[in-house]
Amino acid sequence: MPGGNLKEIRTRIASVKNTQKITRAMKLVAAARLRKAQEAITRMRPYALETLKLLSSLAARAGDDEEIHPLLARREPKNVMLIVLTSDRGLAGGFNASISKAAHQFYLKQVDEGADMTVATIGRKGRDYLKRRDVEIAREFSNVYEDLTYDKASEIGDVIVSQYASHDLDACYIAYNEFKSAISQKVVIEKLLPIEPMEVAEDETAVDYIYEPDQGAILDTLLPLYLNVEIYRALLESVASEHGARMTAMDSATSNAKDMIDKLTLQANRARQAAITTELMEIIGGAEALKG
Repeated sequence: MPGGNLKEIRTRIASVKNTQKITRAMKLVAAARLRKAQEAITRMRPYALETLKLLSSLAARAGDDEEIHPLLARREPKNVMLIVLTSDRGLAGGFNASISKAAHQFYLKQVDEGADMTVATIGRKGRDYLKRRDVEIAREFSNVYEDLTYDKASEIGDVIVSQYASHDLDACYIAYNEFKSAISQKVVIEKLLPIEPMEVAEDETAVDYIYEPDQGAILDTLLPLYLNVEIYRALLESVASEHGARMTAMDSATSNAKDMIDKLTLQANRARQAAITTELMEIIGGAEALKG
């Protein structure tokens, strides 16, 4: 019995060691990818923030006149789109669960308030989570994370612009994990459209710009650009957050595997000592029997 138990423990130790090798390798891969993703989001953030600042300033000056530009219109949010960003793969701790849960709660709240919700997903994990909760997925953007580029974000932005301009949408939100650090990600649900105008104090007057060639031409370029930049930034934030979460999860798994190996090794030593003691007792018992 002790011998059989020892063999079983040694088999488990070997299995855990193999798992530890995998988690350690995954941690190193995630760390390498995180560095690249972190560099990309660090470069993108200032541009995206300045673009948002400029567009909110323009929105404050132009008001909500749809004749100036369809994307400036602010309507009662009856038809609302929510874009949910998760990953295609798991083993990233609570990365996918946290954003999926927040998106589902936002969806239910909007429905309770009478909105007709349209849900679009980027990433299989969020799609599967919402489908299991009977949320209809109107659109799935696939293969976005493979060689992520601004052009892929623009394709998503074109869909939103088209639906908003044709009054199929009154508001659009995007849910994603904002990257803070390798061990910290913040769930964010951000409004993409309509653009929130910059607040102007009562004692101040918003001085308008001089547009060349004209206001409509400038807004035709800047408003879709703003939308595409925001989507691209959210995608970069999500990618960096995913790699950070996976690196942290794999580091924790590697550490847990080490603790388990230590405990199993201790059990193996005890089982081996028990087997040796049993054998000695049998030898002694046999010797005593021969003497008798």
